[in-house]
Amino acid sequence: MDYRRVAAWARIAAAPLLVAAILWWADPRRVLDEVAGATPGWLLAGLVASVLANVASALRWGALARWLGHRIGVPAVTGLYFRAVAINALLPGAIVGGDLYRAVALNRRGQPALEAGLSVVLDRLSGLWILVVVGALAAAWGLASGQSPALVPTALQVAGAGALAVAAACLLIAPVIGMPIARRIVGAASGGSGWRARVAAIARRPGAMRQYALQVVASLAVQVLSIGAFALGGCALGIELPAWAWAAAAVPVFLMATLPVSFGGWGTREAAAVVALAVFGVPAASAVGASVLYGLFALAQAVAGGLLLATGPRESVVPPARAAARNTRRP
Repeated sequence: MDYRRVAAWARIAAAPLLVAAILWWADPRRVLDEVAGATPGWLLAGLVASVLANVASALRWGALARWLGHRIGVPAVTGLYFRAVAINALLPGAIVGGDLYRAVALNRRGQPALEAGLSVVLDRLSGLWILVVVGALAAAWGLASGQSPALVPTALQVAGAGALAVAAACLLIAPVIGMPIARRIVGAASGGSGWRARVAAIARRPGAMRQYALQVVASLAVQVLSIGAFALGGCALGIELPAWAWAAAAVPVFLMATLPVSFGGWGTREAAAVVALAVFGVPAASAVGASVLYGLFALAQAVAGGLLLATGPRESVVPPARAAARNTRRP
């Protein structure tokens, strides 16, 4: 028996089953009524915020790819990113398929496979890293201001706010402290040639701190816009929560959407929304509705990305010599 094939088919089957289970538990008719009664103005605002979040994500990834030595312009990197959004929505595996496509596309354009893959991995880590930071700071704000649900005594709320703020600060500072240490470790073990030497060369690239600062700013923009899209979808359904609550709830919702057991995060995202928003008294049907609207914002963009996949030219393979000459040319 080919267990890998069985596991792959199990993941494909699990995605729609998970969505069906969440809808059944939240009452499909109530969820449908919630979504059908959404306010158009809030929906439009949420869609715009979601589009801007993906554009900012594309620009963030492009900055990483250029820092790693690949010349790519804004139109090209944006087109590749929205194609990846379409792949994420169409194939099982949540973000895995789209991320793999981005790495392969950069490699076909002439960037070495190691650097192409690293640009995607660092881009993804940058977004998730700052998402956790934003969520921790939002939760700290809610606890410190006394607006959080009365689940714990006031003294523990204050202590929790301080701990979350310190944790967020440590997460921001950790890469700044870790980069010089990693450079020394990699440099000491980088004798000879091959992948070790290439990793050492990447670790020694100039402007690492500047690139990290750029990634922090870009990821903040991405997460603020993404959380805003989620909150605006909730506002379209009449859910009234403070901004910090949406930011705190978005952390498990967005993280669960990245698990490679669904199509475009459907099912895992809704399950997380039910649990996260229940803390703030949001009914299950409304929570699922807000998550569904957030997913529909992404699905609308996936349609545009799918058109690019269907009608746009395929990435042609660039010979290594030509790619090296193009990437070393000044912009």
